[in-house]
Amino acid sequence: MNLVHLKYAVEVAETGSINKASEKLYVSQPNLSRAIKDLEASLGVTIFDRSAKGMVLTPDGEVFVRYARSILRQVDAIETVFSNGSTEKKKFSISVPRASYVTDAFAEFSKLLDRDTPVEVFYKETNSMRSMKNILQDEYKLAIIRYAENYDKYYKSTFDEKGLTYELITEFQYVLLMNGKSPLADKENITFDDLKNLIEIAHADPYVPSLPLSEVKKEELPDNSQRRIRAALAQSRHFHVGLPHSAGAARQIRAHSARLPGEHAQI
Repeated sequence: MNLVHLKYAVEVAETGSINKASEKLYVSQPNLSRAIKDLEASLGVTIFDRSAKGMVLTPDGEVFVRYARSILRQVDAIETVFSNGSTEKKKFSISVPRASYVTDAFAEFSKLLDRDTPVEVFYKETNSMRSMKNILQDEYKLAIIRYAENYDKYYKSTFDEKGLTYELITEFQYVLLMNGKSPLADKENITFDDLKNLIEIAHADPYVPSLPLSEVKKEELPDNSQRRIRAALAQSRHFHVGLPHSAGAARQIRAHSARLPGEHAQI
């Protein structure tokens, strides 16, 4: 099977006739008929039902022609892209945690892109485990990983095991915010028990390498009322993560934003 056979089958399907298809393709009827038979033999299916009324697609034939048309459209697209030489389009992809400061930094970065150069950018918000999978399996170039400091050894062990390069961007601590008139505002120490009657919005990432989900949930959302907020909401870290590139193949991309300290690593 080759592209010529695909074109033949599609044309026969559209005209419903070997005779009409041969005229459009500038191919003799015997050669076209033999090519269709060879195609059917190589696939092990009957693409057309032959009758005095012409060539009619079988159910298998309908599936085949649908795929054939899709393949031919892609081939046409490739030829169009490269008809004037190699494409100059630049591509960049990144997986990040859901956070406004990351989004703002990326928006600032996008303003630095040359408007005269075609560029294709993929920006995906997801969890840390999926971000690593995107790097390893889906050919993403860069990821920003956010996790609690107490999981540091689990993440770095996975980075090293998978051959990923990484760089610390910043560290931060969570802060409990409240209205100045809140009964909690005057308390020096606030425990989970003080919050039990309030609505809790948990924005934790419950996926950590080598740890069961139940353990992570227990750690992220402790139910010990004697444990204080400032101790429970541990320090978090951000890392750039990516596959190492060969010498000379790296391109440095930086996101400039006052809200996101540190510099982006080479990708």
